Formats: sequence, C-alpha cells, structure tokens
Amino acid sequence: MLSRWARFVAGSYPPLPSVAFAFLWAYGVSGLFAVVQPAHPAWHPGPGTLTAALTLTVTLLLMRAVDDIRDLAYDRAFSPGRPLASGAVRERDLLVLCAAGAVLVLALNAGRPAALAVLAGQLAYCALVLAADRVLGWPPGDRLLLSLLVSFPAQLLLHVYLYTRYLGDTGQGAGRGGVLAIVITVLVTVHLEFAKKITRRLEPGERSYVSTLGLGGTVAVALAAPVLSVLLLVTQARPEALLVPLALLPLLLPARAGWRFFRARAPRWPAASAGYYVLSTFACYLALGLAHG
Repeated sequence: MLSRWARFVAGSYPPLPSVAFAFLWAYGVSGLFAVVQPAHPAWHPGPGTLTAALTLTVTLLLMRAVDDIRDLAYDRAFSPGRPLASGAVRERDLLVLCAAGAVLVLALNAGRPAALAVLAGQLAYCALVLAADRVLGWPPGDRLLLSLLVSFPAQLLLHVYLYTRYLGDTGQGAGRGGVLAIVITVLVTVHLEFAKKITRRLEPGERSYVSTLGLGGTVAVALAAPVLSVLLLVTQARPEALLVPLALLPLLLPARAGWRFFRARAPRWPAASAGYYVLSTFACYLALGLAHG
C-alpha cells in the first residue's frame, strides 16, 4: 500500500509544488492576519505556524484524494494517466490514506482545542461530501457551480483553522479583521479556480465554467476576483503606504496572462500563471506581515 500511496502522491500531489503551496498558504495568510488586526503584538512565524503549515500539507493531500475519488469517471475519460484512473492506486488505498492522515493532523493539533475543533469539522465535512457523492451521486460532477458551492466550506474552514492558530499564537481575540483577511484570501483562490478552466473551445464532456457563464463571464470572474482582493487589502486593511506596491505586484501575473490570452488568441488560459499568482500573493502576504510587525 505504501508504494501505491507513493504513486498517488507523485501523480496527483507532486511534493515540491504541493508542499510549497501549503507552506506559503499557512505562512502567508498568517502574515495577512497580522496586517489586518487593528492592534497586535509584533508577529513572527513560530512553532505554531510550522504546525499549521504541516497540517495544511497533509490536509490538502487528503482533499486531493477525496477529489480524485469523486472525479474518477471524469478522469478516466479526460485524464486517464492520473493514478486512480490508471489503476496505479485503488480507491480503498485512498480511503485508508484519508483515515490515517486525519488521525495525524488531529494529533498535531491536540494542544489547541479551538483549532482542533475547526479542523475536526473540516475533516468531517470532507467525509460528508465524499459520502454524498458515493451514495447519492450528488452533486453531479458536470454542475460545476453547484460543486464549487458544495466544496467551498472545506476550504473556508481551513482559513478559519489558520485564524484560530494565529489567535492562539498571539493571544488575541477574534475580530472583523480576521473575516476581512479570509475574504481577501478567498478571492485570491477564486482566480485560480476559474482561470484554470478557461478555454475557447470545450471538448465533448469537458467541465468548465465557460459552459455556464460563457467565455466572457468566466474571464470576468477570474480577473475581477484578484482586483477586488487587492482593493480590499489596500482600502480596508490599509498596509503601510510604502508596502502598497508590494501588495499590487502579484496582479501583474493575471494581467499578463489575460493580455496573452486575448492578444495571441490562445486556446486556453495559462494554468501555470494562475498558480504562480496565488503563490506570489501568499509570499507577499508573508512579507507584509513581517514588515508590519
């Protein structure tokens, strides 16, 4: 089973980019919490931030396993090389992986009751979504907007988990700043979700928001989300004036991708650009948090 898990990780959760994403998410969003809090002690990453990063690394792996199980039929048609679709790993292997991973992340957070409760809720919700898919076949995979709404709480709870860890590390109480930071971060991930599915010509049976929103509507959402995210950061969180250019810098990536998509009439939006945008934004949040402290 360990060898099959290794094949799954290599094919569906490449270690280097996946771990980098999880760590930048944990450290970057924690830095953003430091920026938006109205009054706080100086923030620096510590053992709690490392625990949060390790937790996200494992939890995102488990979410990838759940998504691969839910998307098995679709992947057999459109991504037959993925580990589960190709038979390199079995569904039972992934279910055992999810159970073992859940025990691990809960043990990592055993000393923080609030964070532990949020994390347990997040894992339970993922299990509920998987059960609804396997037992009821709901939501249908081709209804992307509905699937997005159903899956969204799992991501939202991870942001709440990071906030509870941040509050525990700094000894602060919850406030509107935390909500603002979560909204800002969600908008960043909206760009990734929509941009990676932008295509001018849908293959038969392909899942894309273009089939529901049209090409223009999908591009509009993908570009509006990062702009709104920065506007909220600059106008509501109000980072120090000298740091505002740093907050604006990641916008160059979706702007450049959009320009190339329309100028060169590329068949698809460059998915790598959307990923780099998220990574660079989280890195900027970390820099803002360290500078703000």
